[in-house]
Amino acid sequence: MKMMKMETRSINTQMHIRLIMLLPVVSMMLGASALAADKTLIDYFLPMPITEALSKDVWGAAEVGPRDPNNGLEDTTMKQWCYWDGQIIKGPDGKFHMFASRWDQAKGHNEWVNSKAVHAVSDKVTGPYVDKGLCWPDNQGGKGHNVTALVMPDQRYAIVVSDTRPGDVFVSKSLDGPWELLGPIKVDANGFEAAGMTNVSIMVRPDGDYMIVPRSGQILISKAGITGPYKVQGPSVFSDRLPGIPCLEDPVVFYSGGLYQIVVNSWNTRKAYHLTSKDGISNWVSRGLAYDPTTNFTRYTDGTVNHWHKMERPGVLIEDGHVTAMTLAVLDTPKEAQPGNNGHGSKIIVIPFDGAALDRDLQNPSKETPAPGSPAPPQ
Repeated sequence: MKMMKMETRSINTQMHIRLIMLLPVVSMMLGASALAADKTLIDYFLPMPITEALSKDVWGAAEVGPRDPNNGLEDTTMKQWCYWDGQIIKGPDGKFHMFASRWDQAKGHNEWVNSKAVHAVSDKVTGPYVDKGLCWPDNQGGKGHNVTALVMPDQRYAIVVSDTRPGDVFVSKSLDGPWELLGPIKVDANGFEAAGMTNVSIMVRPDGDYMIVPRSGQILISKAGITGPYKVQGPSVFSDRLPGIPCLEDPVVFYSGGLYQIVVNSWNTRKAYHLTSKDGISNWVSRGLAYDPTTNFTRYTDGTVNHWHKMERPGVLIEDGHVTAMTLAVLDTPKEAQPGNNGHGSKIIVIPFDGAALDRDLQNPSKETPAPGSPAPPQ
């Protein structure tokens, strides 16, 4: 009996020692899990490479800080164009093709109502992008705003413009054009409030259907091709999942990591938010902050940080199933402070993005956070 007690005490001692040795490992695992759960989309932006050198002499407000004028698409002299929008497609030539809008900077930011769609090209995803001119100069003089672009299932390319046009769709067999007007997007309200074709973001779903999210935040699906008709699937997912957040616009919708994802901007608070859904129609989940120009997320590989006044019109580049870069239209001052010819304006920046890490972390159910004012999910 005495021998059995000694053996039991020995076994208990060994188990106690092993538990002590395991504690740091368990602690690290729990800490890593908590860290992943606390992250939002803004944490996955990567530093921007510096093309040549950062400049303090380029146009813009001092608050922006030294920056790389070769990143993205801009008029470095700010004597000719203000640029806006910005959707990148990687072409079969290995080059990066950006579709954007531009207008005469001398007429100020409000000249966006007369903006025109342009095509720009770069050897590198971050730029510099060279403006190749108007996409359809013979159609309403090239008119086009809220420019976005995508690859169609038949491998043709499409550009969709809205706000200044009624959701017009142009298609081409080549990224260099010529671009043919197919016509405006048609909408079937399907018993819900009709969605307006403003701030249109469009994608091809994995099942081949087309999906649109406009400014209203409604989900629209077309089984009948890129011009529709698109059936409205329900009321705004923004009002349901982002209650109390005002002035939401400029959504971008995409599919990666097995989830449909939306980034949408609140123009007056200057912050953007992230939503996900498994089917792209229902049960959207609020994932928190997407980006915020007052934070230090826009940074270079040497640690220098830029603070643009506003960052709008997000666009994503997806490669191998994950977002690898995000484009943002940025302004160095408030829009009303840009009457033209005063050294202020807008451009498009390109920020590398770790979409693979984001998608991996989104698979963790503990990251699903409720929208503001919603009940907490069961644990």
